[in-house]
Amino acid sequence: MIFKSLSYGIPAVSLLLLSSCSSMYMPNVPAAPMFKDAGEVYVSGNINLKGNVSASGGVAVSDHIGVIANGSYIDRKDSPTDFAQKMGELGIGYFTTFGQRRNRILEVYAGYGIGTVNEVDTRTSTAGPAVVESRDMDFDKIFVQVNYSSTKRQKIHLFGGDRALNYGTILRVSHVNMTDFKIDQVHAYKERNVLIEPVFYTRMEVGRGWQIQYMTGMNFGLMSNDYLKAGHPINSLGILYKFGRKN
Repeated sequence: MIFKSLSYGIPAVSLLLLSSCSSMYMPNVPAAPMFKDAGEVYVSGNINLKGNVSASGGVAVSDHIGVIANGSYIDRKDSPTDFAQKMGELGIGYFTTFGQRRNRILEVYAGYGIGTVNEVDTRTSTAGPAVVESRDMDFDKIFVQVNYSSTKRQKIHLFGGDRALNYGTILRVSHVNMTDFKIDQVHAYKERNVLIEPVFYTRMEVGRGWQIQYMTGMNFGLMSNDYLKAGHPINSLGILYKFGRKN
C-alpha cells in the first residue's frame, strides 16, 4: 500500500515542481528606436528559439518626444506544458542625443500593456496527451524603461562593405497585475509582481536604414509568487528598419 501511494505521489510531486519552476509571464522584446530627430519612424521584428515572435514600432513626433508600440505572440506545444501568450503595449517618452557626433542616445519611456496567457500541463497516457491542469490568466502592466545606446565610431568591414555597429542597454521596470486568473476554469487567487528586466543589444547595419540585431536579457521578480514571477530570459534575433532621419 505504501509503495502504491508512492507510485502515485512521486509523479504528482514532480509535476508540481515543474510547474512551480515556470512563470506564466514571458517578457517581450522592448522597443529601442534610438530616435534622433522628429519624423523618424522605426519598425522591428524579433523571434527566439522558443517561438516567441515580437514586433515593435515607433515614431518621433517631435525633436524630443517619441511614441512606441510593442506586441508579442507565442503558442508553443511542448510537453509537459503547453504555453500560449498574447501581449500588446503602448508607450510615450523623451529622447535626446549627446556627444560631438550625436552618436549617443538616451531614451526614457513609460507605458501600459495588456495580455492573456493559457498554460496547460499534460501527461502521456495510452489515449494520448491528457490534461492534468489548465491555467488561464489575463493581466495588465505598467512599465518604465530607460534606453542608452552608442554608435561605434569605426565601422567594421564585413560582407563586402563597411558596417556601422550600435550597442545599447535597456533597463525596464514593469508592474504586472493579474486581472483574472483561473485554474481548471475555477477562479483563483490573483497575483502581482514588480519585474526588473535588463536587456542588452548589438545592431549591425546591413543596408540603408536596415539593421540586424541580437538582444539578450533576463528578469528579476521582487515578489515571491507561485505563478506570476521572473523567468523566460530574452534571447532574440531580429531585424529593424528606420526612415525619415534628417542626417
